[in-house]
Amino acid sequence: MFPIAFHPIYKHPLPDGHRFPMIKYELLPQQLLLEGIAETSQFFEPGMPNMEHVLAVHKQEYVEQLTSLTLDARAVRKTGFPLSAELVEREFRIAQGTITGAEQALQTGIAFNIAGGTHHAYSTHGEAFCLLNDQAMAAQYLIDTKRAKKVLIVDLDVHQGNGTAEIFTGNNAVFTFSMHGKSNYPFKKETSDLDIALPDGTSDDTYLAILEDTLPKLIDTEKPDFIFYLSGVDILATDKLGKLGCTIAGCKRRDEIVLELCHKLNIPVQCSMGGGYSPDIKIIIEAHTNTYRVAKDLYY
Repeated sequence: MFPIAFHPIYKHPLPDGHRFPMIKYELLPQQLLLEGIAETSQFFEPGMPNMEHVLAVHKQEYVEQLTSLTLDARAVRKTGFPLSAELVEREFRIAQGTITGAEQALQTGIAFNIAGGTHHAYSTHGEAFCLLNDQAMAAQYLIDTKRAKKVLIVDLDVHQGNGTAEIFTGNNAVFTFSMHGKSNYPFKKETSDLDIALPDGTSDDTYLAILEDTLPKLIDTEKPDFIFYLSGVDILATDKLGKLGCTIAGCKRRDEIVLELCHKLNIPVQCSMGGGYSPDIKIIIEAHTNTYRVAKDLYY
């Protein structure tokens, strides 16, 4: 069965006004167990990453400011979270969850992180609820340890993976693909290896047609031997931070397109959950759970 990274600190309560986005990290594992999609034995608690792997994608000065809690007020405001030792530990453990998951996906074909998808974290700073870039760190780890020669990052969160794009600019071993809302945050976007910016209200039919046309060709051209999939569910029309018009069924079909290709082509894939901010938590959990349902149907 596929491994799933989850640590109790993932669901650490934040001050009032910051708690809602965190609830899903507690509820999603419960839903997976309730439906029998996953068993307790599949969950693993990630430790702290080797600092060498952190510094492979993040500048030392920034990391030291994080760990010593000395980021200036402006930098803290940019992250969207009040800075604390527990929050920093959480981000480090999330990153290690993705690194370990990537290692395990080489054996199991697929692995998940209940959290992660922190694609707004740059090499030099954090922003938009992202302090450390988990998939960037794991991608570089696979390259550095020669576990992979070419990595493809498929970022289908509604927001562009600006931090990921910045980190891998000029790095031919990692190809960054981001399909996102054109008018969504970040308003000043970076340049991924491939960006597809979608207009407000993009429907299931349009979204899925573009993805079905783009991704197989991209894989055929780049020939990755590992894929990272950021499966944010903020593409839903109900999402309060997104501007696209996808349904839950469309979001599930998106997951099927990505994971069916990975499975068919025998390319290991690590999935991080990314964003999801619909006002109804049931919608968020249903959409995220679908990603695991698709994986179970394909792989087991």
